[in-house]
Amino acid sequence: MAEVNESLTLNVTANETAANATSKIPATPEGIAVAYASLVLMAIFPIFWGSFRSVTHHKQQKESGEKPETMSSKDAAMFPVIASCTLFGIYLVFQIFSKEYINLLLTVYFFFLGVLALAHIASPLVYKLIPPSFPNCDYKLLLTSGKGDKKEDLMNYEFDRRDLVCLLACGAVGAWYLLKKHWIANNLFGLAFSVNGVELLSLNRVSTGCILLGGLFIYDIFWVFGTNVMVTVAKSFEAPIKLIFPQDLLQKGLAANNFAMLGLGDIVIPGIFIALLLRFDVSRKEKSYVYFYAGFLAYFLGLLLTIVVMHFFKHAQPALLYLVPACIGVPLLVALVRGEVKQLLSYEDHSEEVEQETKANKVKETDKKVKKEN
Repeated sequence: MAEVNESLTLNVTANETAANATSKIPATPEGIAVAYASLVLMAIFPIFWGSFRSVTHHKQQKESGEKPETMSSKDAAMFPVIASCTLFGIYLVFQIFSKEYINLLLTVYFFFLGVLALAHIASPLVYKLIPPSFPNCDYKLLLTSGKGDKKEDLMNYEFDRRDLVCLLACGAVGAWYLLKKHWIANNLFGLAFSVNGVELLSLNRVSTGCILLGGLFIYDIFWVFGTNVMVTVAKSFEAPIKLIFPQDLLQKGLAANNFAMLGLGDIVIPGIFIALLLRFDVSRKEKSYVYFYAGFLAYFLGLLLTIVVMHFFKHAQPALLYLVPACIGVPLLVALVRGEVKQLLSYEDHSEEVEQETKANKVKETDKKVKKEN
């Protein structure tokens, strides 16, 4: 989880400037509009897709009896403190050590993470592209410790040749990023991290999500308006932890280099809350996803407001300043109008009662199978 936490601490929306301003073409109004519209689309896509993937992921966990790692209210309250310490620590490291060597290590580190994250997302598409005549074969990596009854599995990973093809294809994207640091390769990794984050990171209760978002609301304001730490780190940190889009694309094409950027934390943090709203909608077994679409629309409008304010004041904005009130306030307002505030705040993804019921159903199904076989 450390790599995810590092990426979540660096959430800032800003226009990136260069020391040598003459090397960049000034952004035109059309170029700015294209860049901001692209960032908005790239932000809402992983939230929408990742939310529906999270429903499938949680359903599979419940069916398998796997107990997910969820964030408690205490963890949510402490997260902004831990994130602040991490952010300031990274800032100090950049002040003490050479930025080139640090970013070299980060590039290699995120190369492996990005390839795995992209492979997780791209595997269904790659499977469809591989012809049926492909000579597939299954493999299994098994790493154990101890002997006999004390033997314990440390790693039990099954894969096939199609997975290897997918890894090679994603590895080519990784090599492109490693060698060129191209903004498209950066965005492919950033989108993969975002979708995986929204899908796999779990908030168990809506109340816990409110605590987490409220704490990061204060965290974001302090580190953007109170100090220059977050902006400095975001500009120094050469890793795919932000989505970037060139404002001079219309003039320079794919070689453009005057970027607007959006940190992944501004996507993933609200995204895991919106995904929880979708799972709440699904649990009610109604056809309409009213809370999900309320939260999704609130995020979209909050992001637009962030961009408008940033463009007007020409200063980096803490996006969560606008996103948090929108993503929490709108669904709560909908719940208040519908008289469902209590149900919303008391909802739990994996309550003990549900888990016990799932286990009981599995035992019944096993007994039925045994009786049929006998």
